[in-house]
Amino acid sequence: MTESSRPAKKPWLPPRWFIRLFWSAHRGVFRRSGGRVGLSRPRGNRYGMLRLTTVGRRTGQQRSVILGYFEDDGNLVSLAMNGWGKPEPAWWLNLQAHPEATVDLVDGPRPVRGRAATGDERARLWARWREIDKNLDGYAARRSSETAVVVLMPRPGPSEASRGT
Repeated sequence: MTESSRPAKKPWLPPRWFIRLFWSAHRGVFRRSGGRVGLSRPRGNRYGMLRLTTVGRRTGQQRSVILGYFEDDGNLVSLAMNGWGKPEPAWWLNLQAHPEATVDLVDGPRPVRGRAATGDERARLWARWREIDKNLDGYAARRSSETAVVVLMPRPGPSEASRGT
């Protein structure tokens, strides 16, 4: 078998239990620090961390998760991944049912509306994620369905909406 005909080696992922433990610890640090630790801005070829709060599609209660993101022309862009597990992440299902959400960033909260990128926009944003994470395509190949590229667009907050802006 030649080098070029060898199947690409799948990138390593930690066990699922470890991924879930890390998520729990990250949320705990954020909560215990009053939001002072756990979020970051994207820098260069590194993604930032934001906290997304959605409305649960079944419970109607607020649900929060910490996600990686980068900025694109005023929008925040994330990937609907579940630690690269097969099921769609609950936050993405919630966002599809109730697109209006809130993100917490280093510089404060921001109301957003979520949607999936499609077509050329999706291809462009996926390529940007690939610059950040060289293993992106290998991780995505582990999933049985396409990974949604999620665009979180700014929307007027309650005070702005009442002023008509």
